[in-house]
Amino acid sequence: MKNNADISRREFLTRMTLLGSLALTYPEAALAELRKSKAGQAAADASAEWQQEPIWLTISQVQEILFPAAEDVPGAGDIGSTMYLHNAIENPDADAEDKDFIFRGVGWLDDLTQERHKKTFVQLTAAQQQEMIEIIVKSQAGQNWVSTLLTYTLEALLADPVYGGNKNESGWKWLEHQPGYPAPPADKTWHKLLQRRYKA
Repeated sequence: MKNNADISRREFLTRMTLLGSLALTYPEAALAELRKSKAGQAAADASAEWQQEPIWLTISQVQEILFPAAEDVPGAGDIGSTMYLHNAIENPDADAEDKDFIFRGVGWLDDLTQERHKKTFVQLTAAQQQEMIEIIVKSQAGQNWVSTLLTYTLEALLADPVYGGNKNESGWKWLEHQPGYPAPPADKTWHKLLQRRYKA
């Protein structure tokens, strides 16, 4: 008889297979090297004003649809995927094209939901939101957009919490991963070290 951890890992592999299928069509998005982010633990303030902005509320809800929680399986909210994404694309060293593409995708999604339901994406029921995601992935741009969000979400699942995701090490605990030690302090994350190197 398999235990819950085995079931959880099987669910993880299923989700990775979905990401892989998107990568077959759009490898440039799914196979890009892991992006890092700026921010330390102080950035994880749940009351941050940006989290209440419509564009981030939409992104957060899309991530929940793409990576929902299940029994013994942390979802996008549990792992802090939106915080990780925000840190990754809002820092000075971020890929500006990624940010622009993600934000434009939110506009496409809300335009579609307004056209079909006369509401924004976050105002829809969970079933309607799932339907909208299924519709947008039928287009090249839509599938690429979803692949990009999934990539960042999986990074949030696996990255060191110092980067804003993997909240409470929930991703590592689910996968029964033993991280290396010592963990990087907030002032010595990869982008901080890179900035110092360029200034030297």
